[in-house]
Amino acid sequence: MLSIRRYQASDWPAIWALLHTTFQTGDTYAYAPDSSEAAIHTAWVELPVATYVACAPDGQLLGTYVLKQNQPGLGAHVSNCGYVVAPAAQGQGVASAMCEHSQQEARAMGFLAMQFNLVVATNERAVRLWQHLGFAVVGRLPRAFRHQRLGLVDALVMYKELGV
Repeated sequence: MLSIRRYQASDWPAIWALLHTTFQTGDTYAYAPDSSEAAIHTAWVELPVATYVACAPDGQLLGTYVLKQNQPGLGAHVSNCGYVVAPAAQGQGVASAMCEHSQQEARAMGFLAMQFNLVVATNERAVRLWQHLGFAVVGRLPRAFRHQRLGLVDALVMYKELGV
């Protein structure tokens, strides 16, 4: 049974290994493939409102996500999240569980909506999942993502009201 909890400092080595491997592929996240550990720690742990980990019963890291304001000030009522699932755990419902958990957490924090700013259009699996979980494509950004294998590809803006 999957459990999701708040990040603890002892989680960082496993999170860094997962994020480093994921970001190096250059096909789903805007982080530069050669981003430093310090830069990713700042982005994934220090800047967000909260960071979470999804773990197997034995404590193995299955995934992680961040929850933050999409914009400051007058846009701070809309949340933003980023999710990464360990390759061995993909297709097992981890992303769905983290997304559902993030919506509950966002509601509890008073966010009224959730927006994904840069969903790579070629990441069809993620697009289908977010749509299945109630997110709508509200914009298409032509050639907005520099995919490491495919070159410039479109990115989607996806949005869901949280019904607070």
